[in-house]
Amino acid sequence: MNFRYSDYSIEQLHREIGDLKEKAQKAEQLGNVSEVQIYERKMQVALAYTINPDDFKKDEIYQLKMEPGYTFKIDYINGVFAWGYRINLLDEVREEIEALPISLLGKKL
Repeated sequence: MNFRYSDYSIEQLHREIGDLKEKAQKAEQLGNVSEVQIYERKMQVALAYTINPDDFKKDEIYQLKMEPGYTFKIDYINGVFAWGYRINLLDEVREEIEALPISLLGKKL
């Protein structure tokens, strides 16, 4: 039976994140790069459910944890995903809006 992360308790989410981390490590040992990336993305989404979305506000800019050269300006929050725009080191804003799990957002600038 499949459950959605939104149905998990915090303890179940932490257990799931641990399981996904183990699977990613095994896939990395076997050289399955794409499989590692899948598990890492699943971990980020599961981790997002452990964070309070109300801590993130529209029009605020945050560092991106996985991409130090970019920041992210939030347009709106939908569940555990922040919708907005990436900004590079030259303050150039990408034209297309994208959604990121809030777990990928770092410090507020």
